[in-house]
Amino acid sequence: MSRKFTPKVVTANDLREGDVIYLTAAGEWTREHAQAELIEDEAIAELRLLKAMGQPDRVVGPYLADARPGPNGPEPTHFREAFRTRGPSNYAHGKQERAHV
Repeated sequence: MSRKFTPKVVTANDLREGDVIYLTAAGEWTREHAQAELIEDEAIAELRLLKAMGQPDRVVGPYLADARPGPNGPEPTHFREAFRTRGPSNYAHGKQERAHV
């Protein structure tokens, strides 16, 4: 018996800047998890992942991450993914700096 597919987002790291990025429904990359496409069909998820893997000049290490619907868009379901939404942890800049303002 196969397991029920859990919703996913496609995530990777930006090749040039290293930031965590997410694939949108329009096929663009965003740095905001809530703007990512929440994929609820396994076949579509695999196709979106293949699209991301076909962009080695733009992204590094694309993969599917579990997510759930939220009031403002997809939300991470795992600690690791929630942590990645906050940006680098070694010093305050970018997302972390904006969060402290």
